[in-house]
Amino acid sequence: MSRELTLAAVDLGASSGRVMAARVGPGRLDLTEVHRFPNRPVRTAGTLQWDVLGLYAGVLDGLRAAGREADGRGIDGIGIDSWAVDVGLLDADGALLGNPVHYRDARHETAVPQVHALVPPDELYRVNGLQHLPFNTVFQLAAMRGTARFAAARQALLVPDLLAYWLTGARGAEVTNASTTGLLDATTRQWATGLLDRLDLPRDLLPPLVQPGDEIGRLTAEVRAETGLGEVPVVAVGSHDTASAVVGVPADGDRFAYVSCGTWSLVGVELEEPVLSEAGRAAGFTNELGVDGTVRYLHNVMGLWLLQESLRTWAAHGLPADLTELLSAAARVQGFPAVVDVDDPRFLPPGDVPARIAQVCAETGQTPPQGQAETVRCIVDSLALAYRRTVRAAEELSGRAVDVVHLVGGGARNALLCQLTADACGRPVLAGPVEAAALGNALVQARALGALEGGLPEMRGLLRATQSLVEYRPSGTATAWDAAEARLTQR
Repeated sequence: MSRELTLAAVDLGASSGRVMAARVGPGRLDLTEVHRFPNRPVRTAGTLQWDVLGLYAGVLDGLRAAGREADGRGIDGIGIDSWAVDVGLLDADGALLGNPVHYRDARHETAVPQVHALVPPDELYRVNGLQHLPFNTVFQLAAMRGTARFAAARQALLVPDLLAYWLTGARGAEVTNASTTGLLDATTRQWATGLLDRLDLPRDLLPPLVQPGDEIGRLTAEVRAETGLGEVPVVAVGSHDTASAVVGVPADGDRFAYVSCGTWSLVGVELEEPVLSEAGRAAGFTNELGVDGTVRYLHNVMGLWLLQESLRTWAAHGLPADLTELLSAAARVQGFPAVVDVDDPRFLPPGDVPARIAQVCAETGQTPPQGQAETVRCIVDSLALAYRRTVRAAEELSGRAVDVVHLVGGGARNALLCQLTADACGRPVLAGPVEAAALGNALVQARALGALEGGLPEMRGLLRATQSLVEYRPSGTATAWDAAEARLTQR
């Protein structure tokens, strides 16, 4: 029997974490942010690391706040989602062997040639179906071999699984996030044990797989004392934040593309089976698992990182760094002052992104942006162009037609980006919800705990009925976008 529940959705992003209190039941889906905390990576001895203990403290503070927000009703469930690929290593006693290394740390790239010497890239893709990214977990673990930390390691837990372990004492690997490691077989949806053997990685390093909707465990006595909560179940959700965000896409039918737009932009379509073609590998498409046995067939686009790093650089130099004002100024700049490939690896590390953009423009025969507004316009035009290119490629490679583009996440607040995406793609863009990942997190919990019935269509129907969306219609500028695309592809 469906009923109404109060849930805590822990949603961790690359720059901040938040705990949301959700009230979910038939015809109801309310979300309230009860706690937000910074996520500040720390560089020590030349290695960029996540402050995972600080994140855990933020989660505990958020659970206390969620309990207060429940106002006597109690918390019925907890779910955790975060970014992918990064792992914490546990020793034989279950203690953490140092902070997880950040995916932007340069050392991961050193293992790419070693892995490819043992398993060529095309063969690796036929097994795991992943877009080549030098920080996928397979490369991270390979880079750790030979270190004292790795020698002492007995298990590797992805970040949301590590936090769930500390809350419950139970260890597992939720499958949507496990699919980003490069060590899961995209076809069987099980750990690729043959691949582990060839790479000389211990099979027992990876914990048992769990599915979205499984109960991981209940809060330990220690955590109950810390938070004031009862024996609340921690439920496996789509623990990769993009998996939760795609659940939170308010689509009607299957002829849609999504742009989950945050620090990264994940652009793709939802499928029933992986596409493991050589053409997909060459195009940089990845097959990550989704909720209810779906496949997120997508390409990772650099995303709002370019704006975030530009703002940080300008603020450090005493320049204006208000994004709303800069976007307003950028909207008055004539389109396409310059365009860049946002996936250029030079944009990946932290640093002076405006200077890198100027360098790329000079190298490609374009006049570099003149001032902050032109730089912002260059970034937003280039992002929309990347979305256009990726949506078209997803259609062609998967055979799934796209009638509408859903843009969810923080980028849904960026009206200029949303309109330019509609113009570039030549399709309507439905923007929102902003908190798609937290909503998807809460929906999977609610169904697992009996507040909702049905599958993704029913959950998305509830989103359409309860969440505010903004529609952007194409403005008929296809010729200009074709010309901008040609400027990139002809170089």
